[in-house]
Amino acid sequence: MTDCIFCRIVRKEAPAEIVYEDDKVMAFMDINPANPGHTLLVPKAHFRNIFDLDEEVAAYLMKVAVRLAPAIKEAMGAEGLNILNANEPAAFQSVFHFHLHLIPRTFGDGIRPPWIPRPGDPNQIKAAAERIRKAIERRVR
Repeated sequence: MTDCIFCRIVRKEAPAEIVYEDDKVMAFMDINPANPGHTLLVPKAHFRNIFDLDEEVAAYLMKVAVRLAPAIKEAMGAEGLNILNANEPAAFQSVFHFHLHLIPRTFGDGIRPPWIPRPGDPNQIKAAAERIRKAIERRVR
């Protein structure tokens, strides 16, 4: 995909502060960071989002995220780290190349949770679980 900014970064046709690279993935600094040290981890192959992502690539991305997270936490003096991902505009995806946000966190950094946990309706939860189980059955077989 030639117009994808992350594909251009992977091909080194667009500038980025790259912190990690191997033959399958690249990690670079987010230019609109939530916090200092906010790093993006992307597959080098173009996948729009999780709905297109290959399972082997997904597993490898998480393997690399597990390696990078402690280094980011240490380097930034963080007290924690969020791993975030958005898929489709309704879920706040704005760059349509699968990526994980690795965001170092400290107490009092001002970042707020995207929702406030509150008890759900047990009947709605049960109905949603049943619909999801049926969809999984259809797709896994």
